[in-house]
Amino acid sequence: MVFDIQIIKKEKLNLKRVLVVGCGLYGATVARLLCKNFRVYLIDKRNHIGGNCYSEFKNNIHVHKYGPHAFHTNSIKIWDFIRQYSDFNDFRLKVIVNYDGKYYNFPINLITLNNILGIKNLKEAEEFIQNRKENNQNFQDFVISKVGVNLYKIFYEGYTTKQWNKNPIELPASIAKRIPIRLDFDENYFTDKYQGVPINGYTRMFENMLDHKNIEFNLNVDFFDNKKSLINDFDHVIYTGKIDQFFDYQDGVLEYRSLKFREEYHDSTFQGNAQINYTNAEIPYTRIVEHKFFHNPSIKHTIVTYEYPDDYNPEKIPYYPIETENNKLLYFKYKSLADEMENFTFGGRLGTYSYMNMDQIIGKAMNDCEKINI
Repeated sequence: MVFDIQIIKKEKLNLKRVLVVGCGLYGATVARLLCKNFRVYLIDKRNHIGGNCYSEFKNNIHVHKYGPHAFHTNSIKIWDFIRQYSDFNDFRLKVIVNYDGKYYNFPINLITLNNILGIKNLKEAEEFIQNRKENNQNFQDFVISKVGVNLYKIFYEGYTTKQWNKNPIELPASIAKRIPIRLDFDENYFTDKYQGVPINGYTRMFENMLDHKNIEFNLNVDFFDNKKSLINDFDHVIYTGKIDQFFDYQDGVLEYRSLKFREEYHDSTFQGNAQINYTNAEIPYTRIVEHKFFHNPSIKHTIVTYEYPDDYNPEKIPYYPIETENNKLLYFKYKSLADEMENFTFGGRLGTYSYMNMDQIIGKAMNDCEKINI
């Protein structure tokens, strides 16, 4: 349901009113959780719901418009929640790496170790890992300490430099720790118990989440065009945009990375896998996504998307917080300001300046909703 911002203050309701700024996964989750007890109004400056999870149905293919989204979780609570709004297939993401024209399994597993280093069995793999002393000083040192210079160059160095536009020694080891190193033949990118993608696409899932009499939304609305009046018109505000922008960048500007996409249609299968990463630094894109493999690989034609990391500016979408030590220190200055604000909640990747997976975002939304008391 669409609402008129100008008449909100005129409404006389028994339910207290909550404004949610941003209709991505965090915003939609809190809206659905709170609508039982509150009147929830969502706004988003884009022309669609779903945030970066938004999908379009084109030529019988669900296209992930802002990069691939494969849902995965070990939490039955989160899995049960999200499946109320869509059936999921059993898709398992398997990522292939292309380096110098050769293809490798990724994350690194026993097949990779055998192909590149000649490691023959589990015992040799364990010895290779255990004989290395872990160095947590930065991204580069951590990865080299775990797998050596050769594997670092093939899988991490070029890709990471492109993705973040930073020398890997400037990045924290925590970014690399998101990616496992396996000592078995498991080719799945994730090992979570529950995995899949919505059968009818992410956008339909969001439509179902927002289908409630106490939820209304309005698109093409910039919160900062009406910031002061909107704050005054609601009992609680949940903000999912950039936290530094909310505070008018008073302590400085946080760094983000953006993305550019190039979409192509082909009459037949293009690469035969949902995602192939290109890790050579001189190749400008980081990955090619073939969308039909998320849902129906038997379709003859195909749509692929080339994904290019891009410098961020205010005219672009901020996709990834760059979690360097300086950025973290700056974020905590803004967080301390946010913590002092009554009847405000800051959430999502941008509102908390954190690189969270989808299930982590839902889990954080669940926890935050339990704390809202107005």
